[in-house]
Amino acid sequence: MTYALVVGESLVDVVLGRDGGRTERPGGSAANVAVALARLGRRVRFVTSWADDERGRLLAQHLADAGVELATDPLVLERTSSAVATIGPDGSASYDFDLDWRIGPADLADGPDGGPPAFLHVCSLGAVLEPGADDVVALLDRVDPAATTVTYDVNARPAITGTGPETVGRVEAVARRAAVVKASDEDLAALYPTLGLAEAAAHLRALGPRAVVVTRGEDGATWYGDGDPVTASARPTTVVDTIGAGDTFSAGVIDALWDGLDPAAATAYAARAAAVTVSRPGADPPTRAELGA
Repeated sequence: MTYALVVGESLVDVVLGRDGGRTERPGGSAANVAVALARLGRRVRFVTSWADDERGRLLAQHLADAGVELATDPLVLERTSSAVATIGPDGSASYDFDLDWRIGPADLADGPDGGPPAFLHVCSLGAVLEPGADDVVALLDRVDPAATTVTYDVNARPAITGTGPETVGRVEAVARRAAVVKASDEDLAALYPTLGLAEAAAHLRALGPRAVVVTRGEDGATWYGDGDPVTASARPTTVVDTIGAGDTFSAGVIDALWDGLDPAAATAYAARAAAVTVSRPGADPPTRAELGA
């Protein structure tokens, strides 16, 4: 059975709501993608890390409930990472991180059938934050592009990594190894402040990816690949918060490509999945049944 390998951080979101309430929910960009893909019916193996503490056990149970398989032993941290997410009046979330990131040994040939993954997804802090980022790049260098499609969600976190030349260099090093790169308009504005969105997408494509997908919140998303750009409108919905929206979009793109959908259909499908996530609290992506797909 083919599967996806997701590589990146898991953490607990400490959500400070608009009503003054405080809730702890399992999350992390990569963990959200892994759960979203599993809810869409895909077999998912996950390379991540946490500690043997209460928050780590919360993450382990959350992933197990979704059917996500662990590809490595995650117990390599002294404390489980967390992010304080403050929800603004429009439902957008701002973050303050307490984060450590590293991974144990991972074997690309350690899949269910002893073969490589159909897709390998990396994202966010896990792709650029040392020391784990070096292990992620080393893992990508072992990928056979004829067997595995690498996808990368930039999901920049300037408060942690900054946006200087070193961070841009790390982002571009991962982009060079990816077939599809996803970035938000905010990501591109932070990393390439002198470039417009289309120019920034073209810059990333020139590094090697066959497509760059740019999300723009309520203004939709655009696929930059061969031929003219393809834009999908955002799905109308009532926004509760935006936690996990971009991660769900990434999972939707992977799921659509897995089924052979074209860029227009893949972008529209991913936008539909993300709209479900923003309509409810926290990173709570839809199942395939909820999407009617």
